[in-house]
Amino acid sequence: MALNYSEKVMEHFSNPRNVGEIENADGVGEAGNPRCGDIMKIYLKVKDNVIEDVKFKTFGCASAIASSSMATELIKGKTIDEAWNLTNSAVAEALDGLPPIKMHCSVLAEEAIHTALNDYRAKHGMEVIPMKHYDHDHDHAAM
Repeated sequence: MALNYSEKVMEHFSNPRNVGEIENADGVGEAGNPRCGDIMKIYLKVKDNVIEDVKFKTFGCASAIASSSMATELIKGKTIDEAWNLTNSAVAEALDGLPPIKMHCSVLAEEAIHTALNDYRAKHGMEVIPMKHYDHDHDHAAM
């Protein structure tokens, strides 16, 4: 089944922003769904509670890579509190939508960012924010 990807998804897949890793990162977070094989890792560099730099490494499909790329663009330059409020819906919207079967990729991006932010908070003696339950269930039969 061919999926209809927006031009923005294809652009971020073809030319992903912020790829790589940050040595001695202030926060590192990983999210993954072993059932479908998408794995995301987010690295944060934080100065004065502002995300100065962010990088990602993602193993996954076009939607996973595009979601990682867009999510990192959306949190760069934001405070850690502003970044926490980034939702998977906002990531998908910024990409002009994702096919319903690929929405879980934007959820992974949100989860990886939350994990990285909590890693930063823990390393700096701040209270770790309880994470919500992320729903990674989706229909594999339609792929």
